[in-house]
Amino acid sequence: MNRYGLRLVGWAMAWGASPCVHANDNLNAADTAWILTSTGLVLLMTMPGLALLYGGLVRTKNTLSVMVQVFAVTSLVSVLWVVVGYTLALTDGATTQPWLGGWSRVFLRGMTPGTLSGNLPEVVFCMYHLTFAVFAPALILGSCVERVKFTVMLSFTGCWSVLVYAPVCHWLWGGGWLAELGAIDFAGGIVVHTTSGVAALIAAGLAGPRRGYPRRLMPPHNLTLTAAGAGFLAVGWHGFSAGSALMATGAAGMAMLTTHIGASVGALVWMAMEWLRFGKPTLLGVLTGMIAGLGVISPAAGFVGPAGAIAMGLAAGFGCFSAIHWIKRKLGIDDTLDVFPVHGVGGMIGAILTGVFASETFGGWGIPSGVSAWHQLGLQTFAVIVAAAWSGAVSLVLLLLLKRLVGLRVTPDQETDGLDVALHNGKAYHL
Repeated sequence: MNRYGLRLVGWAMAWGASPCVHANDNLNAADTAWILTSTGLVLLMTMPGLALLYGGLVRTKNTLSVMVQVFAVTSLVSVLWVVVGYTLALTDGATTQPWLGGWSRVFLRGMTPGTLSGNLPEVVFCMYHLTFAVFAPALILGSCVERVKFTVMLSFTGCWSVLVYAPVCHWLWGGGWLAELGAIDFAGGIVVHTTSGVAALIAAGLAGPRRGYPRRLMPPHNLTLTAAGAGFLAVGWHGFSAGSALMATGAAGMAMLTTHIGASVGALVWMAMEWLRFGKPTLLGVLTGMIAGLGVISPAAGFVGPAGAIAMGLAAGFGCFSAIHWIKRKLGIDDTLDVFPVHGVGGMIGAILTGVFASETFGGWGIPSGVSAWHQLGLQTFAVIVAAAWSGAVSLVLLLLLKRLVGLRVTPDQETDGLDVALHNGKAYHL
């Protein structure tokens, strides 16, 4: 059992789960069934959830191009996870353990249906984490759609998944140095949302704005598709959060409850702010607030109670709403689908606030006994800064290299005509 698994045993015992179930490396059928279900739920978030969400948010002429990117990146990163991602992220690295996993599971060598990781089949554990690994780079796509070459996005996300996602995953979930320091991340506020959000900001900045932005209005072409995609995300997110307990216990139930509450509060706060500022609540606003709430609660879902989830949902609504206007109006960056202000800022806010609301003082239980909320707050902030800096630095180098080698953007004519026809020989609608 790896160190992350041992931590989960401690959480389970703190919740009152029977220690005999998790003390030995014996298969637990109930936990296995729940993680198999959670794996399907998280895949639902990406395919079709993210594909529909992003597809509806872009202009008609770029709908297929976005969907192709989501499905292609999911497929590419899945293969990379099997080849090298899993072994670097979640195995014991021996001498490199603080920084990176080992090479014992390259191509999943030695993994059989009977191999266990804790009380789960290792293949189930591996497949569950694969879904996190594909969701993070797929998020990045939304920041620079409608103008960046398909080959560039494939090359960038593939390299990013190995050079950024795998190490940061190991640092926190593979028993690496941040986990040893005491930083915590229940379901990806740092590992997924902070890293992908920062990469998205770098990508949007280097790619430059879409032609005509911000003078020309570029509204979503189909909010019905977007709502369907957001619905898949809201349901599938429970695989993210409740599944991260890695067991079918009350810990998973509380994570599911806090996730739903955080998302609900985020949606209501965003709706209220939009109503007050612009005079009308919109569907897009409610959906964006809900997703912001999901991102903020992710790192804390299994560590906080309902009151903490409400507080973090409030922070999601106010913080991410303000971040969108700051990024677009103050900095002038065309982050097309608001990946950084919603996911990046949301993940950072949630990871930092986890240090507060996971403490017993605020009704939480994720901080070890004897560790103060202030100390944990400092650890969480440090972990966010480190993950953001690593993702930002590696993303910058990769994109500058690609820009020099092949160029990042499609031609002006291709951008004007739309990437569906120019790059993928199809149209989303034949009217």
